[in-house]
Amino acid sequence: MKRLSEHLVRACLVAVLMAVGTGTLAEPANVAGTSPWGAEDEIGTLNMMTENSRFDVLKQVDTGKVYDLAVDLFVGMPDCCSAAFGDPTYQMWMTHTPARGRDELLSHSSEAISMNTHTGTHLDALSHFGLHGEIWNGVAANDALGVRGWTRSGADKYPPIVARGVMIDVAQSKDMEHLPPSYSITVEDLKQALARQETTLSPGDVVLVRTGQMILWPDKTKLSLFQQSGLSLEAAQWLAEEQQAMLLGADNFGLESFPSGNSENFAPVHSYLLAEKGVSFMELVWLEELSEDEVYEFLFMATPLKLRGATGSPIRPVAIPIRRDG
Repeated sequence: MKRLSEHLVRACLVAVLMAVGTGTLAEPANVAGTSPWGAEDEIGTLNMMTENSRFDVLKQVDTGKVYDLAVDLFVGMPDCCSAAFGDPTYQMWMTHTPARGRDELLSHSSEAISMNTHTGTHLDALSHFGLHGEIWNGVAANDALGVRGWTRSGADKYPPIVARGVMIDVAQSKDMEHLPPSYSITVEDLKQALARQETTLSPGDVVLVRTGQMILWPDKTKLSLFQQSGLSLEAAQWLAEEQQAMLLGADNFGLESFPSGNSENFAPVHSYLLAEKGVSFMELVWLEELSEDEVYEFLFMATPLKLRGATGSPIRPVAIPIRRDG
């Protein structure tokens, strides 16, 4: 039997998340949401994370094996947005190099990099997408956006993330190497995958969705933003509201499927999660080894860089298997 303190933590998490979502898949409000954690909130559902919840999952670690969930950053790598929107590509160059011979005593090397903060495995902060000029918690661009980024809900405001993680392997559940281009994952797809894995979700989980597209990495000819399979809006609503996920992620460029088919909003899942619900998410998460080993439940850890005012941050998340429920 679980200890009383664990029941209290779960009950508190459910109560808080019910203030964010009604538990029904209602139509999106299409306006920035107001945080139940108060006017000063800048991290949304990551407020669900507590010392008790961190300690609880740490106690469940079942092995010393660590799964690296990040991709390499390299010149020429695929990215979501250079071709689609003209964003800068990843670049690295040497700023200091040693002499080619052995005449010098001390050999000094260093380099510089240039990149969009949404390159490689990264986290989208709540300031990344808004609605009608406002981001999460009703913060207006006129009040909080400058030439050096946002003063509210930037990547620098995010804490280290330590939580129970669950992978939903949709591609594996369909016996596919990867989902078809632009496939929209349904609620039923998620339910079927969870049933096949014999895995359940709990409030406060980090939920990672595998489409299988990373088996194509790093072939740029096969990895286009507007051919990405990913979450449908209804599936995102189900995870955020009914399942009360704290943080989402996927092994694709944009979490959701593209193109969206919405002529007015090309990224409805982005605006729904970030602006309306305060749910951050990760993209280009490497899930191939977890899938191969059929590891569905794990300790998830990631730390966004403290990039002041940034709408996103590169991360290097890791997963360590935990004891499975039951």
